[in-house]
Amino acid sequence: MQLTTTDALIAIPIMTLIVFGTRLFSFAIFSKREPPPILQFVGKHLPPMVMAVLILYCLKDISFTQFPFGIPAIIAIAFTTLAHLWKGNAMISIFGGTIVYMVLQYFL
Repeated sequence: MQLTTTDALIAIPIMTLIVFGTRLFSFAIFSKREPPPILQFVGKHLPPMVMAVLILYCLKDISFTQFPFGIPAIIAIAFTTLAHLWKGNAMISIFGGTIVYMVLQYFL
């Protein structure tokens, strides 16, 4: 389905309000009290679990028996990990790892 310009101009503010509302909802609920322990657990452990799943997903289609033997992906994962441990900034890690991977993929 292809949106017309009018459809897109109507859909964008609606989606913006929905996203903003869902983000605001949690702040409104937990502004005066602590979140329950289960939400604290999920907030603490879900991001690393998602990153682990993304790494496995990225590696699933790589052939380690044919050139380039997954070298760009392995180097990019190592770079991303080291950059995150060094700087602690997710944006630098993600963008840096993506750039390293794309450059290696292009030249290998």
